[in-house]
Amino acid sequence: MRSGLIVGLVIVVAIIIGCISTFNSITSAKIEVDTQYGQIENQIQRRADLIPNLVSTVKGYMQYEEKVLTEVTAARAQIAGAKTPEEMADADNALTGALGHLFAVAENYPALKADGHFTELMREISGSENRIAVARKDYNEAIKKYNVTVSTFPGVLFAGMMGYGPMTPFAAEESAHNVPKVAF
Repeated sequence: MRSGLIVGLVIVVAIIIGCISTFNSITSAKIEVDTQYGQIENQIQRRADLIPNLVSTVKGYMQYEEKVLTEVTAARAQIAGAKTPEEMADADNALTGALGHLFAVAENYPALKADGHFTELMREISGSENRIAVARKDYNEAIKKYNVTVSTFPGVLFAGMMGYGPMTPFAAEESAHNVPKVAF
C-alpha cells in the first residue's frame, strides 16, 4: 500500500515537472520571438533615423524631385505609426520602395552622387538594409522554434490553454518574387 502511494506521488510530481517545463519552453520561445522582433524594429528605426539627413542632403540637388522626397518622408512616418509586425512590414516595404526610387532618381544628379555626405548616408542605409535582413532571418528562426514548441507534443496540449498559437513568419512582398528588369 505504501509503495503504491510513493509510485503515485512520483508520477504526480513528474507530471507537474513536465507541465512546468513545457510552460517554460513555450514562454521562452515567445520571449525570443518578441526579442527578435524588437531587433527588426531597432534596425528599421536606425534606417529611418538616417532619412532626415538624407532628405536634407539631396534637397539642394533635387530641386524638381519634390514628389520623391515627399514619398520618402511619408514612408518614414508610416514606420513611426506601425503597431503590429504586419504594419511594420508594410511600412518597411514602403520605405524600401521609396528609398529605391530616391536612389534611382539620384543617378540623374552627378554632383549629388559625388557629395561625400550623400555617399556616407548611402553606405549607412545600405548597412542598415543588411542588418534588417539579418534581423528578419533571426526573427523567422525564432518563430520557427516557437511554432515547433507550440505545435508538437507536449506543447500542443498547453499552448491553447495559455492563449498561444502558431505565428506567421516575415514574408517578402509578392512583388519581391518578380525578377527586376534591367536595361542598359
